[in-house]
Amino acid sequence: MRIAVAYKWAPNPQDALVGSDGSVDWRHAKAGVSEYDPVAIALGRSLADASGAELVGLSVGGPDVASPMAKKSALARGLDRAVVVADASLQGLGATETALLLAALVEKIGDVDVVLTGDSSIDEGSRMVPTVLGGALGWPALTDVRSVSGTAGDLSVERNHRGGSQVLRLTGPAVLAAAVDAVVPGVPGVRDILAAGKKPVEEVALTALVRRELGSSVERVRIAGPEVRDRKRRMIEGSDAAVAAHEIVAALRADGVI
Repeated sequence: MRIAVAYKWAPNPQDALVGSDGSVDWRHAKAGVSEYDPVAIALGRSLADASGAELVGLSVGGPDVASPMAKKSALARGLDRAVVVADASLQGLGATETALLLAALVEKIGDVDVVLTGDSSIDEGSRMVPTVLGGALGWPALTDVRSVSGTAGDLSVERNHRGGSQVLRLTGPAVLAAAVDAVVPGVPGVRDILAAGKKPVEEVALTALVRRELGSSVERVRIAGPEVRDRKRRMIEGSDAAVAAHEIVAALRADGVI
């Protein structure tokens, strides 16, 4: 059994600067493994340990995906090895293109029984990659996965469903997107980081992949910032907290806020 985990090396939006025109300056944003991907890696590690499977990390993106820091950061979280596609033309790749490239990479390495992903990426947050990836591979895609157990061709998957949970049985390959709280991933220690430097990493050339071409393209024309409205600056005063609270609620309702 071979388990793949798709992870993204992405800049943290908290470090980005947003201009008055809506443009985003990423120059000072520190890159790292996308926030929810460690959950998917930890979930995959548990399944791999229980089933004796290999856990392979997959990533596509710009040249920094293949940097020593990016490799160690991902491998230190429990992956057995990593396979990456790093190319300058992939910098800032959209969700659809990322999913299609990941599908091509899965087919390139072969014999993958399960692909795990995080709930979403820290920079895009579209939650599209797992479903597009599943569609490209012709596999079912399940989101909000809380746990998974079993072996290749016979997996039991528990996922969040309508305020409760749902247990499904999978008899073939699938793409599983981990719920944000599926597990609590550990923080890599010094020993993990040192061991990560000895794990194998394969760099696959973009030209070696059989890419699926999109039938249309999307080009960014402009970005507009949020509409700025004048504030009413209404002040509610009073020594009685209960009365003041009642007036605040009434004012919010009158303005259609609640």
